[in-house]
Amino acid sequence: MTTQTSYANLTGEYTLDPTHTRIGFVARHAMVTKVRGAFNEFTGTAHIDGDDPAKSSVTIAIKANSIDTRNADRDAHLRSNDFLSMDEHPEITFVSTSIRQTGDASFDVTGDLTIKGITKSVTVPFEFEGTAQDPFGNTRIGFEGSTTINRKDFGVTWNAALETGGVLVSDKVTLEFEVSAIKAA
Repeated sequence: MTTQTSYANLTGEYTLDPTHTRIGFVARHAMVTKVRGAFNEFTGTAHIDGDDPAKSSVTIAIKANSIDTRNADRDAHLRSNDFLSMDEHPEITFVSTSIRQTGDASFDVTGDLTIKGITKSVTVPFEFEGTAQDPFGNTRIGFEGSTTINRKDFGVTWNAALETGGVLVSDKVTLEFEVSAIKAA
């Protein structure tokens, strides 16, 4: 079992590895199924203070036009003013404001999430998945977490009523983070 004191050797600066990190989302569609997607272009950095996790920080910038649900027409609609308004708001950002250790390997990361120019505080519970030395000599750390937001809180309000009742797109969207970060040498 990992203990708080074993985090000391993780202290340092990290960069998200976009080829081994997934920033995704899940939303209900037509009230009967889920649509999953991801953002394929993003950058992120983290400062880890292993002795005092509360002094750690995370910053992520996501290119809104990199949204990918494996359907070109749907992706074009999501990029439009009906949803992300990517021409006016090309980035989605997250900047941590606090990090709190909640268990041996769990952390609540609270920060300012900005979508379509609207900023709200959100908390993402993360699990520390471990650390490893990769074949190229890099120290890697892994975290996984998810949280649910209401897209209307960020001005993403488009919807369509269904004949059978309900709406085409759920208000609630689950954000998913599977993070691999590389420690700076």
